[in-house]
Amino acid sequence: MLVSVVVMSPLGLRFVPAALVLAVALAAAEGAWRRVVALPIVASAMWALGWALPLWWPNAATMVVSVACAYLIRFVAAIGVGMHLVATTSPTHLSAALRSWRVPRAISVTLAVMLRFFPVVRSEAAAVLDAMRLRGLAGPAGLVRHPVLSLERFAVPMIAASLRASEDLSASAILRGLGSRRAPTSMVAPRFAAADLILLVALLALAAGTLLSPWALA
Repeated sequence: MLVSVVVMSPLGLRFVPAALVLAVALAAAEGAWRRVVALPIVASAMWALGWALPLWWPNAATMVVSVACAYLIRFVAAIGVGMHLVATTSPTHLSAALRSWRVPRAISVTLAVMLRFFPVVRSEAAAVLDAMRLRGLAGPAGLVRHPVLSLERFAVPMIAASLRASEDLSASAILRGLGSRRAPTSMVAPRFAAADLILLVALLALAAGTLLSPWALA
């Protein structure tokens, strides 16, 4: 949440490199090597299209692409950090941490359900794509010939699956007592450990390096 707020601020573009370094470091610590490679490649492509291309070929089209990439690269940095949260944190651990911070129940329950919702949607999307391939409805050729129809064939089952998944997750949250007035007892209570201290020092170092760098001051 902190990375999202910072990079989406009016002057947040200067913090994007630090957020990308953080996202790559978290992915490496997790062992997600595909993400370690993909994040710099995507960010480099955004930089090339958003900054290098307009200088080399200035026109109205490249300026539109430049403005779009200036916003999209912020999402790349924020999503890179968010993917680490989704991959390493369970809804139960997130709820326990938010309760220890005295976060209101409405916010903590919403975030816990949302955290569980993303993996469910990803699995449902994979199932829909598999069903489309079995029926010969998926593939680059079909998308080029009938782009609107291909999107409709994917979007309609996904909407139905997402609604069904949200109902199931809400029922599961109620059964787990997330909406009750009594605070559930955590089997493993969250504590501030050495890894948290290292992460905090790294965040402060990245923020200080960004603010003190010459291009940021300019």
